Amino acid sequence: MSQTLHILVAEDDPHTREALVTILEQDGFHVTAAPDGQTAWELFQKEPPHLVCLDVMMPGLDGYEVCRRIRKIDEHIPLLFLTAKSEEIDTVVGLEIGADDYVAKPFGVREILARIHAILRRTRLLEKQEHAPANYHMGDLTIIPTELRALRENSEIQLSLRDLKILQLLHEHPNEVLTRDHIYNHAWGYDHMPNSRSLDQHVSQLRKKIELDPANPTLIQTVHGAGYRYEPK
Repeated sequence: MSQTLHILVAEDDPHTREALVTILEQDGFHVTAAPDGQTAWELFQKEPPHLVCLDVMMPGLDGYEVCRRIRKIDEHIPLLFLTAKSEEIDTVVGLEIGADDYVAKPFGVREILARIHAILRRTRLLEKQEHAPANYHMGDLTIIPTELRALRENSEIQLSLRDLKILQLLHEHPNEVLTRDHIYNHAWGYDHMPNSRSLDQHVSQLRKKIELDPANPTLIQTVHGAGYRYEPK
């Protein structure tokens, strides 16, 4: 991806807000957080994001009003409502004023990421990124960057933006040993201090997704004391 996708999160509960920021940043998004509707509206005008997650019930401006204001100036930006209410009327109101989807609290990590990925695919936002990479193969995997997924025979594997950055870098440098710092800077960005432990943990989780035998990986090979390598067969 040539540009990190930016998500604006508006949530008045600090624990939920911090959890969302952590979840989304770990998935490779750039996240801006607001504790209330007014702050969210001001942040939106200052730095328009690619997607907005709005809590419905917030002090001052609620999520519905923020959504209405956003839709007056941008009819297309994806909007996801976060709500503790499950009544059908709230869902209908949210969708009628322009939300693309909603998630009821409490929600799980996989659910919120799946909803966001689905919205991005529906709006084709990933394909609109400049120089979006084409599909490519690593072993028996077909990796589809614009759909945040990989295919193996009849199975589908969901990938995060950070997964894609790591795989793309390895694919573009076949047989080369890439240092941990190199991979980390590419996948996390230069504004993060290189962290080998975070990278190794992420690679371990990625192997569980894509390797036929994660204990004996063939797609992401460890080069002890150096980094990682991809060797096409």
